[in-house]
Amino acid sequence: MNKKHFLYILAFIAFIFGCSKVREGFLSDTIRYKDRVLYAKKGMTLTQSDRINADGSTPPLTFKMSNLRDIATGAPAPQEFFTQYEVMVFKTGEVFNPDTDTTVELLNKKRELQKMTPMHFNEISGQLSFNRASSNLPVGEYTFDIQATNVWGTKQYESFADVHVVEPTTEDVFELIYTASSASNSSEVFTTLKAPIVTAKRVSGDGARVILKYVDKNGRSFNPAQGQVIKRGDRPFFETYAKFNPVQYTDTAMICDFEVAPFPLQKYVTPATDWGYLIYYRIPMAFVAPDGLANHNVNPVVSFRLKMEGTYVVTVQIPDVTRIN
Repeated sequence: MNKKHFLYILAFIAFIFGCSKVREGFLSDTIRYKDRVLYAKKGMTLTQSDRINADGSTPPLTFKMSNLRDIATGAPAPQEFFTQYEVMVFKTGEVFNPDTDTTVELLNKKRELQKMTPMHFNEISGQLSFNRASSNLPVGEYTFDIQATNVWGTKQYESFADVHVVEPTTEDVFELIYTASSASNSSEVFTTLKAPIVTAKRVSGDGARVILKYVDKNGRSFNPAQGQVIKRGDRPFFETYAKFNPVQYTDTAMICDFEVAPFPLQKYVTPATDWGYLIYYRIPMAFVAPDGLANHNVNPVVSFRLKMEGTYVVTVQIPDVTRIN
Protein backbone atom coordinates (compact mmCIF):
# COMPACT_ATOMS: atom_id res chain seq x y z
CA MET A 1 0.00 0.00 0.00
CA ASN A 2 1.47 3.32 -1.03
CA LYS A 3 1.46 6.37 1.09
CA LYS A 4 -1.39 8.00 -0.87
CA HIS A 5 -3.75 5.04 -0.33
CA PHE A 6 -2.84 4.90 3.35
CA LEU A 7 -3.76 8.55 3.81
CA TYR A 8 -7.11 7.96 2.06
CA ILE A 9 -7.89 5.14 4.52
CA LEU A 10 -6.99 7.30 7.52
CA ALA A 11 -9.17 10.09 6.21
CA PHE A 12 -12.09 7.69 5.72
CA ILE A 13 -11.77 6.31 9.26
CA ALA A 14 -11.62 9.84 10.67
CA PHE A 15 -14.74 10.72 8.67
CA ILE A 16 -16.67 7.72 10.02
CA PHE A 17 -15.77 8.42 13.64
CA GLY A 18 -16.38 12.10 13.16
CA CYS A 19 -19.92 11.35 12.05
CA SER A 20 -20.58 9.03 15.06
CA LYS A 21 -22.36 10.77 17.90
CA VAL A 22 -20.64 10.40 21.30
CA ARG A 23 -23.24 9.34 23.90
CA GLU A 24 -23.69 11.98 26.56
CA GLY A 25 -23.46 11.21 30.27
CA PHE A 26 -23.10 7.96 32.19
CA LEU A 27 -25.54 5.54 33.81
CA SER A 28 -23.93 2.90 36.02
CA ASP A 29 -24.83 -0.77 35.91
CA THR A 30 -24.33 -0.99 39.67
CA ILE A 31 -26.58 1.62 41.25
CA ARG A 32 -27.79 0.28 44.61
CA TYR A 33 -29.14 0.88 48.08
CA LYS A 34 -26.72 0.76 51.01
CA ASP A 35 -28.61 -2.32 52.21
CA ARG A 36 -30.32 -4.60 49.75
CA VAL A 37 -33.00 -5.66 52.24
CA LEU A 38 -35.38 -2.86 53.29
CA TYR A 39 -37.48 -3.49 56.40
CA ALA A 40 -41.07 -2.27 56.67
CA LYS A 41 -41.95 -2.32 60.36
CA LYS A 42 -45.72 -2.59 60.55
CA GLY A 43 -47.53 0.44 61.95
CA MET A 44 -44.46 2.56 62.71
CA THR A 45 -44.83 6.32 62.23
CA LEU A 46 -42.14 6.32 59.54
CA THR A 47 -39.74 3.69 58.22
CA GLN A 48 -37.53 4.98 55.42
CA SER A 49 -34.72 3.54 53.32
CA ASP A 50 -31.52 5.26 52.27
CA ARG A 51 -31.33 7.09 48.95
CA ILE A 52 -30.23 5.06 45.94
CA ASN A 53 -26.47 5.28 45.49
CA ALA A 54 -26.07 6.32 41.83
CA ASP A 55 -22.46 5.05 41.65
CA GLY A 56 -21.18 8.07 39.70
CA SER A 57 -24.10 8.25 37.25
CA THR A 58 -24.72 11.64 35.67
CA PRO A 59 -27.35 13.64 37.58
CA PRO A 60 -30.18 14.31 37.60
CA LEU A 61 -31.71 10.83 37.71
CA THR A 62 -35.28 9.68 38.02
CA PHE A 63 -36.37 6.25 39.19
CA LYS A 64 -39.46 4.14 38.71
CA MET A 65 -40.38 1.15 40.83
CA SER A 66 -42.18 -1.78 39.21
CA ASN A 67 -43.16 -5.41 39.55
CA LEU A 68 -43.36 -5.64 43.35
CA ARG A 69 -43.78 -9.36 43.92
CA ASP A 70 -43.51 -12.19 46.41
CA ILE A 71 -39.93 -13.50 46.52
CA ALA A 72 -40.91 -17.13 47.01
CA THR A 73 -43.76 -17.41 44.50
CA GLY A 74 -43.25 -14.52 42.09
CA ALA A 75 -46.92 -13.61 42.57
CA PRO A 76 -47.81 -9.90 42.54
CA ALA A 77 -47.64 -8.18 45.92
CA PRO A 78 -50.94 -8.10 47.86
CA GLN A 79 -53.39 -5.31 47.10
CA GLU A 80 -52.84 -3.87 50.58
CA PHE A 81 -49.62 -2.24 49.31
CA PHE A 82 -51.65 -0.10 46.90
CA THR A 83 -54.81 0.50 48.94
CA GLN A 84 -55.41 3.88 50.58
CA TYR A 85 -56.12 3.86 54.32
CA GLU A 86 -57.13 6.67 56.66
CA VAL A 87 -54.27 7.84 58.87
CA MET A 88 -54.46 10.55 61.54
CA VAL A 89 -51.80 13.21 60.95
CA PHE A 90 -51.10 16.75 62.09
CA LYS A 91 -52.34 19.44 59.72
CA THR A 92 -49.71 21.34 57.75
CA GLY A 93 -47.99 23.85 60.01
CA GLU A 94 -49.50 22.46 63.22
CA VAL A 95 -47.43 21.02 66.06
CA PHE A 96 -48.27 19.53 69.42
CA ASN A 97 -48.01 21.81 72.46
CA PRO A 98 -48.28 19.90 75.76
CA ASP A 99 -49.07 23.10 77.68
CA THR A 100 -52.11 24.10 75.59
CA ASP A 101 -53.23 20.87 73.89
CA THR A 102 -54.75 19.54 77.08
CA THR A 103 -57.89 17.86 75.76
CA VAL A 104 -58.65 15.47 72.94
CA GLU A 105 -60.90 18.15 71.43
CA LEU A 106 -58.07 20.70 71.33
CA LEU A 107 -55.69 18.09 69.92
CA ASN A 108 -58.13 17.13 67.18
CA LYS A 109 -58.33 20.74 65.98
CA LYS A 110 -54.72 20.28 64.88
CA ARG A 111 -55.19 16.83 63.33
CA GLU A 112 -56.99 15.39 60.38
CA LEU A 113 -57.53 12.06 58.68
CA GLN A 114 -55.65 11.65 55.42
CA LYS A 115 -55.90 8.78 52.99
CA MET A 116 -52.57 7.26 52.03
CA THR A 117 -51.07 4.03 50.81
CA PRO A 118 -48.77 2.21 53.26
CA MET A 119 -45.80 2.56 50.90
CA HIS A 120 -44.40 5.55 49.01
CA PHE A 121 -41.58 5.53 46.45
CA ASN A 122 -39.67 8.79 45.83
CA GLU A 123 -38.86 8.95 42.12
CA ILE A 124 -36.10 11.55 42.66
CA SER A 125 -34.13 9.94 45.50
CA GLY A 126 -35.32 6.35 45.15
CA GLN A 127 -36.18 6.29 48.85
CA LEU A 128 -38.86 3.87 49.91
CA SER A 129 -40.91 4.86 52.95
CA PHE A 130 -43.67 3.25 55.02
CA ASN A 131 -46.14 4.99 57.34
CA ARG A 132 -48.73 4.05 59.97
CA ALA A 133 -50.94 2.52 57.29
CA SER A 134 -48.32 -0.23 57.01
CA SER A 135 -50.11 -1.91 59.92
CA ASN A 136 -52.43 -3.29 57.22
CA LEU A 137 -49.65 -5.04 55.27
CA PRO A 138 -49.28 -8.81 55.51
CA VAL A 139 -45.98 -10.05 56.88
CA GLY A 140 -43.83 -11.37 54.03
CA GLU A 141 -40.78 -10.96 51.80
CA TYR A 142 -41.05 -9.13 48.48
CA THR A 143 -38.73 -7.93 45.72
CA PHE A 144 -39.04 -5.25 43.04
CA ASP A 145 -37.45 -3.88 39.87
CA ILE A 146 -36.12 -0.36 39.24
CA GLN A 147 -35.92 1.72 36.09
CA ALA A 148 -33.38 4.56 36.14
CA THR A 149 -33.26 7.42 33.63
CA ASN A 150 -30.86 10.29 33.06
CA VAL A 151 -29.34 12.15 30.12
CA TRP A 152 -27.59 8.96 29.01
CA GLY A 153 -30.87 7.10 28.65
CA THR A 154 -32.76 4.41 30.58
CA LYS A 155 -31.72 1.14 32.20
CA GLN A 156 -33.74 -1.60 33.85
CA TYR A 157 -32.52 -3.30 37.05
CA GLU A 158 -34.35 -6.50 37.89
CA SER A 159 -34.71 -7.73 41.49
CA PHE A 160 -33.11 -4.48 42.58
CA ALA A 161 -33.93 -4.80 46.30
CA ASP A 162 -36.12 -6.69 48.73
CA VAL A 163 -38.79 -5.52 51.15
CA HIS A 164 -39.36 -7.54 54.31
CA VAL A 165 -42.60 -6.65 56.08
CA VAL A 166 -42.09 -7.50 59.76
CA GLU A 167 -43.71 -6.95 63.12
CA PRO A 168 -41.80 -4.29 65.10
CA THR A 169 -39.72 -5.53 68.01
CA THR A 170 -39.77 -4.08 71.53
CA GLU A 171 -36.56 -2.24 70.65
CA ASP A 172 -38.32 -0.65 67.67
CA VAL A 173 -41.23 0.73 69.69
CA PHE A 174 -39.63 1.38 73.10
CA GLU A 175 -36.61 3.60 73.69
CA LEU A 176 -35.09 3.71 77.17
CA ILE A 177 -33.19 6.95 77.56
CA TYR A 178 -32.21 7.30 81.22
CA THR A 179 -32.61 5.68 84.63
CA ALA A 180 -31.42 6.68 88.10
CA SER A 181 -32.50 6.35 91.71
CA SER A 182 -31.67 7.81 95.08
CA ALA A 183 -32.73 7.61 98.70
CA SER A 184 -33.38 10.72 100.80
CA ASN A 185 -33.96 11.24 104.50
CA SER A 186 -36.24 13.75 106.18
CA SER A 187 -33.51 16.41 105.83
CA GLU A 188 -33.37 15.79 102.06
CA VAL A 189 -29.87 14.36 102.21
CA PHE A 190 -29.52 12.05 99.21
CA THR A 191 -27.79 8.69 98.82
CA THR A 192 -27.33 7.12 95.38
CA LEU A 193 -29.08 3.81 94.77
CA LYS A 194 -28.75 1.34 91.92
CA ALA A 195 -30.41 2.45 88.69
CA PRO A 196 -33.87 0.98 88.13
CA ILE A 197 -34.36 -1.86 85.66
CA VAL A 198 -36.97 -0.72 83.14
CA THR A 199 -38.79 -3.17 80.89
CA ALA A 200 -41.63 -2.70 78.43
CA LYS A 201 -44.13 -5.05 76.84
CA ARG A 202 -46.60 -4.15 74.10
CA VAL A 203 -49.64 -6.17 75.08
CA SER A 204 -52.01 -4.90 72.39
CA GLY A 205 -52.10 -2.87 69.21
CA ASP A 206 -55.30 -1.18 70.37
CA GLY A 207 -55.54 2.29 71.87
CA ALA A 208 -52.68 4.48 73.05
CA ARG A 209 -52.13 3.56 76.67
CA VAL A 210 -49.15 3.04 78.95
CA ILE A 211 -49.51 1.21 82.27
CA LEU A 212 -46.61 2.31 84.46
CA LYS A 213 -45.65 0.10 87.41
CA TYR A 214 -43.07 0.68 90.14
CA VAL A 215 -41.97 -2.53 91.87
CA ASP A 216 -39.42 -3.50 94.52
CA LYS A 217 -36.56 -5.97 94.13
CA ASN A 218 -38.97 -8.87 94.70
CA GLY A 219 -41.38 -7.69 92.03
CA ARG A 220 -44.01 -6.42 94.49
CA SER A 221 -45.89 -3.41 93.13
CA PHE A 222 -46.14 -0.16 95.02
CA ASN A 223 -49.70 1.15 95.28
CA PRO A 224 -50.21 4.57 93.67
CA ALA A 225 -53.88 4.64 94.70
CA GLN A 226 -52.78 4.63 98.36
CA GLY A 227 -50.09 7.29 97.94
CA GLN A 228 -47.18 4.89 97.73
CA VAL A 229 -45.96 6.61 94.52
CA ILE A 230 -46.23 10.42 94.59
CA LYS A 231 -45.11 13.45 92.55
CA ARG A 232 -41.93 15.37 93.36
CA GLY A 233 -42.63 19.07 93.61
CA ASP A 234 -42.44 20.95 90.31
CA ARG A 235 -40.51 18.22 88.49
CA PRO A 236 -42.10 16.53 85.47
CA PHE A 237 -44.17 13.42 86.02
CA PHE A 238 -46.41 11.14 83.97
CA GLU A 239 -49.18 13.58 83.04
CA THR A 240 -46.72 16.40 82.29
CA TYR A 241 -46.38 14.94 78.80
CA ALA A 242 -50.02 14.15 77.98
CA LYS A 243 -52.90 15.95 79.65
CA PHE A 244 -55.69 14.69 77.42
CA ASN A 245 -57.09 12.24 79.96
CA PRO A 246 -56.75 12.04 83.74
CA VAL A 247 -54.13 9.56 84.88
CA GLN A 248 -55.75 6.60 86.60
CA TYR A 249 -54.23 5.43 89.87
CA THR A 250 -54.77 1.76 90.72
CA ASP A 251 -53.40 -0.47 93.44
CA THR A 252 -50.57 -1.62 91.15
CA ALA A 253 -49.99 1.05 88.49
CA MET A 254 -50.60 4.46 86.96
CA ILE A 255 -52.44 4.41 83.63
CA CYS A 256 -52.04 7.15 81.02
CA ASP A 257 -54.00 7.30 77.76
CA PHE A 258 -51.56 9.34 75.69
CA GLU A 259 -53.57 9.56 72.42
CA VAL A 260 -50.70 10.26 70.02
CA ALA A 261 -47.30 8.65 69.42
CA PRO A 262 -44.49 8.99 69.98
CA PHE A 263 -45.04 9.46 73.70
CA PRO A 264 -43.78 11.77 75.02
CA LEU A 265 -44.19 13.70 71.80
CA GLN A 266 -42.09 16.66 72.92
CA LYS A 267 -39.54 17.41 75.62
CA TYR A 268 -40.59 19.33 78.72
CA VAL A 269 -38.71 22.62 78.76
CA THR A 270 -39.13 25.45 81.29
CA PRO A 271 -37.38 28.84 81.17
CA ALA A 272 -34.75 27.49 83.56
CA THR A 273 -34.43 23.80 82.63
CA ASP A 274 -34.60 21.38 79.73
CA TRP A 275 -36.03 18.31 81.43
CA GLY A 276 -36.02 16.20 78.29
CA TYR A 277 -38.47 13.32 78.78
CA LEU A 278 -37.68 12.73 82.47
CA ILE A 279 -40.34 11.35 84.80
CA TYR A 280 -39.82 11.88 88.54
CA TYR A 281 -41.62 10.11 91.37
CA ARG A 282 -41.09 9.49 95.07
CA ILE A 283 -41.92 6.44 97.19
CA PRO A 284 -42.35 7.75 100.76
CA MET A 285 -40.31 6.17 103.53
CA ALA A 286 -43.43 4.73 105.19
CA PHE A 287 -43.75 2.27 102.30
CA VAL A 288 -40.16 1.37 101.37
CA ALA A 289 -36.90 0.17 102.90
CA PRO A 290 -33.71 0.78 100.87
CA ASP A 291 -31.00 -1.82 101.53
CA GLY A 292 -28.85 -0.68 104.47
CA LEU A 293 -30.80 2.55 105.06
CA ALA A 294 -33.55 3.29 107.56
CA ASN A 295 -36.22 5.95 107.23
CA HIS A 296 -35.48 7.02 103.68
CA ASN A 297 -37.69 7.94 100.77
CA VAL A 298 -36.83 6.46 97.37
CA ASN A 299 -36.69 8.68 94.30
CA PRO A 300 -36.69 6.82 90.97
CA VAL A 301 -36.12 8.82 87.77
CA VAL A 302 -36.75 7.36 84.33
CA SER A 303 -36.92 8.62 80.77
CA PHE A 304 -38.37 6.62 77.89
CA ARG A 305 -40.33 6.98 74.67
CA LEU A 306 -43.01 4.84 73.03
CA LYS A 307 -42.81 5.18 69.26
CA MET A 308 -46.18 3.87 68.18
CA GLU A 309 -49.69 3.56 69.48
CA GLY A 310 -50.84 0.50 71.37
CA THR A 311 -51.16 -0.66 74.96
CA TYR A 312 -47.92 -1.06 76.90
CA VAL A 313 -46.92 -2.23 80.35
CA VAL A 314 -43.77 -0.42 81.49
CA THR A 315 -42.26 -1.78 84.70
CA VAL A 316 -39.70 0.13 86.77
CA GLN A 317 -37.99 -2.27 89.16
CA ILE A 318 -35.84 -0.69 91.87
CA PRO A 319 -33.28 -3.42 92.60
CA ASP A 320 -32.12 -2.43 96.09
CA VAL A 321 -35.37 -1.61 97.91
CA THR A 322 -38.11 -3.62 99.60
CA ARG A 323 -41.75 -2.65 99.88
CA ILE A 324 -43.08 -2.24 103.42
CA ASN A 325 -46.62 -3.57 104.14
